[in-house]
Amino acid sequence: MDAKQIEKIFLDNSYVRWGGSQEELQCAAYLQQYLQKIGISSQLEAFATDHAVIKKAKLIVLDPKIKEIPCTGYFMCANTAQDGIEKELFYLRRNDRYTLEQVKDKIVIVDGYIGKWTYNDLVEHGAAGFITCGYDAHDENHDIEQRELRSYVSDGKLLCGVNINIKDGIDIIKNKTKKVRLEVQQEYGKSDSHNLIATIKGKKTEEIIFTAHYDTVDNSFGIYDNLSGAVGLLALAERFKESQPNYTLRFIWCGSEERGLLGSKAYCLAHTKELEKAVLVINLDMIGSIMGYMLACCTSEDKLAHYLEYFALEYGSELKAYQDVYSSDSTPFADNGIPAVSFCRWASHASAKIHCRYDTIEEVSCQQMVDDIEFIYAFAKRMANAKVIPVKKVIPDNIKTSLDEYLLRKRKD
Repeated sequence: MDAKQIEKIFLDNSYVRWGGSQEELQCAAYLQQYLQKIGISSQLEAFATDHAVIKKAKLIVLDPKIKEIPCTGYFMCANTAQDGIEKELFYLRRNDRYTLEQVKDKIVIVDGYIGKWTYNDLVEHGAAGFITCGYDAHDENHDIEQRELRSYVSDGKLLCGVNINIKDGIDIIKNKTKKVRLEVQQEYGKSDSHNLIATIKGKKTEEIIFTAHYDTVDNSFGIYDNLSGAVGLLALAERFKESQPNYTLRFIWCGSEERGLLGSKAYCLAHTKELEKAVLVINLDMIGSIMGYMLACCTSEDKLAHYLEYFALEYGSELKAYQDVYSSDSTPFADNGIPAVSFCRWASHASAKIHCRYDTIEEVSCQQMVDDIEFIYAFAKRMANAKVIPVKKVIPDNIKTSLDEYLLRKRKD
């Protein structure tokens, strides 16, 4: 796959691909057609996701001056009565014991995201609703991200919530807003998202699994994050098709990663028995950026990180390898006991933006994509043709703790 082919795939799929949407399915069909053209059969595997249609979302400042603030309602949050809820506003600067004691029966505004533990604290201390703020205060645009109250965050305990632009959040605090009204009405349902799966049979039945997600957040074309990884997977499959590897290779283009790794979680749940044959996961999430350097996050024994840094020197490429949990589709597999490595060309947010309107083809270099794919292929080829995979199929205790914290089974100290 050369730079021109990569550019064409980027341009053909330069649209929002929200998990569970028809646009996400359209992209999956495109990827499947590409595989068919190069002679690789594949299957689309559906899994159910929560779905909501927002009918009404309003945030109205009542004191000191009546003003409507542009907002988006949280998918899957609680509906209000038709006339909404009117409460005092409280700014949660941090969720320590002193501030949490003041949230009862108030609408709470939070700077940034609201995670599981902060949300649980608000529920436990009797908050009436919540407001979050997003994006950059210095961005000339006034975008508002569509957010979701995920089921593993709420645990069925629903509050009403909206999201606003951080500029409006700053104004609300600066103007000493005392009272607000929230109005949210939505219809709940389900929609199908899809994993695309292809297999190249090796001499062994043991499998190396390759993953990358192809969905986006609600207002991004998602070229860097993560059509780049999805295209990288196409290129790897095309290269490996040329000769039979020693290990069987399973390629999974995951849906709904941006909604909480839903595709990779669904795959692991549906293929638990098959995972016994898996010996390594190689994940691609954000490669090909114009600036930045290659990262390899190893959710495995730390020997893999050392091996990768040695390999990069031998190959003639820059690489920072380290042991940790990566926020991507490699994580559910590691949680099922399979060592994993995630590759990313990490660029600073000053040079490459994600989860916003700026994640377009201008964020990446198609020639850098070619170079990154070649490096990843060189490593993957060594693993695919190894007599024995050198990485132990074991997840160290420190990484198990990190997985528990990342997957919100344990609160981080």
